[in-house]
Amino acid sequence: MAGQALSRAKVYDPVLRILHACNGLAILLLVATSLAAAALEFTPEAATLWRLHVWCGYALAIGLAGRLAWGLHGPEHARLRAFWQWRAWWTALRTRRLFTEPEGYGHHPLAAGVYLAFYLVILALLVTGLALAAIEQGRGPLVEWLGHDVTSKALFKRPHDLLEEFVWGFIVLHLAALVLHESRHGVPVAQAMVSGYQYRKEKS
Repeated sequence: MAGQALSRAKVYDPVLRILHACNGLAILLLVATSLAAAALEFTPEAATLWRLHVWCGYALAIGLAGRLAWGLHGPEHARLRAFWQWRAWWTALRTRRLFTEPEGYGHHPLAAGVYLAFYLVILALLVTGLALAAIEQGRGPLVEWLGHDVTSKALFKRPHDLLEEFVWGFIVLHLAALVLHESRHGVPVAQAMVSGYQYRKEKS
């Protein structure tokens, strides 16, 4: 594997990379503010952190809307249809070969499926989060319907917490997949969302 020639192509455009970075930062801040506020419990500092948590949620909502818009109007590898690779998913399930070496340019088929699931989870998190912001803080676009309605809190709190655990799992899985791809397949993957370039082994 050592010394094998690699080819590269510009795959990820600047807009996509900026959206990826902004959304990733918003998610990390949401996780950090949630953990810190929960640790501080019922203190003024915790209340401040929960307000910051809500604002980070607004930022993620804007970022997700931008990603959706770019997924409809951006270049080839930014399009949402590039994630839909059902033939590759079926082949992977049928052959039980999930963690395969990247071949073509663009998202790995397995990763594409996970990303689609992740976007749906983030959307559900945003909806439940906006509901909780209206109930607990009396703010946000849902305040007219749910403002300070504590009787509805349980309806949104438990799903929100469970979905947050999924986000933790996704972060770990995402980072582990990057490391494993580089170590097992000898292709630099993690730098793609910084440089925009993807590398693939040249076929002999």
